[in-house]
Amino acid sequence: MAAAQMENLMDWVSAQLAQGGGPLVVAIDGRCGSGKTTLAAALAEHFPASLTLHMDDFYLPLGQRAPDWENTPCANMDLDRFLAEALAPARAGQTIRYRAYSCARGALEPERLLAPQPLVLVEGSYSHHPKLAGFYHHKIFVTCPAEEQARRLMAREGERYSNFARRWIPLEEGYFAAWQIPQKADRILDTGAEPQE
Repeated sequence: MAAAQMENLMDWVSAQLAQGGGPLVVAIDGRCGSGKTTLAAALAEHFPASLTLHMDDFYLPLGQRAPDWENTPCANMDLDRFLAEALAPARAGQTIRYRAYSCARGALEPERLLAPQPLVLVEGSYSHHPKLAGFYHHKIFVTCPAEEQARRLMAREGERYSNFARRWIPLEEGYFAAWQIPQKADRILDTGAEPQE
C-alpha cells in the first residue's frame, strides 16, 4: 500500500473522529493474505483510543455448521452472535462482552470485556456481509495481485498452503462475487508487493 494511501486514510479517520457524535465504526474485509490484520494493527497503533474486533473470534462451532458448510460462503461464521455480542454494542458505545471461539480447542474462551472507544475497527473475512454492513460508517476492501497473495500465503501457511488455498480461497471469492463486496466498499486498498501478515 502506498504511503499516500495510508496517509489519506489516517487523515480521513482523524477528521471523522474530530466531528464526534459517537463511535466511528470501520470495517476491513478483503482477500486472505492481503493485509487486513496488518492494516487494522497500524490503525490501532495510530489511534490508541480504539478497539479491534476480529471476525476470527466468531467462527461457528463445527457441531452447529450445516452439512455442506465447506461449500457455502460464510457458513462457518456466527454472524448473529458477532452482531449481538460485539458489533451492535460497539456501535452504540456500550461495553462489549463476548466469548471468542477457539478453533484449536473447539470451544469458547472465557468472557472478554472491552470498554467503549471512539474508534471501532472490525477486521476479517466476511466483515462486509450484508447482515453487518449497515452498522459501519466506512468499509475498506484490501486486495493484492493473485501471485502476491500466493507468495504470502505460502510463507504464512507453509506445508498447509495447498489445502488452505483449495478450501478457503474459492469460498472467499464466492462471497465477494455473491454480494459484490469490492464494488460496495467505500475504499479499496491494493497492498501490491509489500510484505503483510
